[in-house]
Amino acid sequence: MTTHIRSASASLRRRFDLAALVAWSRRLAGRLRQRRRLAELDDRLLRDIGVTRSRALAEASKPWWTLLR
Repeated sequence: MTTHIRSASASLRRRFDLAALVAWSRRLAGRLRQRRRLAELDDRLLRDIGVTRSRALAEASKPWWTLLR
């Protein structure tokens, strides 16, 4: 009985870890899309949100690992 409970517990932990990894990777992908879209906005839209073209391009060109904070 104890072995079965331990096995189920380990299986549940692996599923949770996988679910957490999938959720994290989706968030990262979403943030990367946001950066790309920011660089694609025209100057009027950038002005509306208070971002300069150079700042938008600088943000979009940052490496993906800067999002890991």
